[in-house]
Amino acid sequence: MTEAAVSVGSFTAVKTLWEVRIQKINEELRKERESRQRAAGRLTLVWEERVSLTKLKEKVVTEDGRVILKIEHEEWKTLPSCLLKLNHLQEWQLHRTGLVKIPEFIGRFQNLIVLDLSRNSIVELPKQIGQLSNLQELNLSYNKIKTVPKELSNCVSLERLELAVNRDICELPHQVWKKHVFSLSLLSILESIVTTLCLLPEKQVLNLSVH
Repeated sequence: MTEAAVSVGSFTAVKTLWEVRIQKINEELRKERESRQRAAGRLTLVWEERVSLTKLKEKVVTEDGRVILKIEHEEWKTLPSCLLKLNHLQEWQLHRTGLVKIPEFIGRFQNLIVLDLSRNSIVELPKQIGQLSNLQELNLSYNKIKTVPKELSNCVSLERLELAVNRDICELPHQVWKKHVFSLSLLSILESIVTTLCLLPEKQVLNLSVH
């Protein structure tokens, strides 16, 4: 009985040892597979970024000495981060692309003078848009914008603001009204008022008519 018990005990110990080893090997194989998948994913992402950058470069033109990104009737629901490699752009003209979101890295395009994203599907503006100190024209007409960030008032060079036919706009921050809407240099704001006039108190409407 003692020898049988020893044999059983030895077998159990060996079995347990092999189970532990197999489990460890399987765990190492799993980690290796995951590592390969991550590497493949990174390679795919790099490749996609390169393809996107090539496409974007093809859309860059120079007119009147100004470097412009022109895209129309092509689907670009989002803008890839590789666009940052073109941060020398002075103007964006993106129309009917289905764009739904302005990237948060927009604030890094310090050379932007004109941002024309009309006729898309943009719902909101990132607060980083307020970092565009050289921006003079902002056209967001015919989108689906619901709110405008107060940071827009930080665009100190802004002279033209168009928000026409954004039917879901609830309000404009008072900072934007005070700094831009009532500025004599923002004559084009009248186009935007078509969609926002009903939101103004009577006193502001009267003041606006005077200007």
